[in-house]
Amino acid sequence: MASPKRTEKLQIMLDDEELRFIDDWRFQHRMPTRAAAIRELIRRGLIAEDIDEPETEGKSTTDFRIEPE
Repeated sequence: MASPKRTEKLQIMLDDEELRFIDDWRFQHRMPTRAAAIRELIRRGLIAEDIDEPETEGKSTTDFRIEPE
């Protein structure tokens, strides 16, 4: 069965450190492209069950960052 064609484009702004985290993860997991790595990270986040809900009250977009654990 063929995959549905991707018709939507999503833009996201990252700083150098956030991009480095994603690229490091991509290369560690041998993902073919940055886009594939980001889609895989989103997929994993959406199916994860043991993650606390984000605190969103009074926060802006700059409060949500990619940081090492």
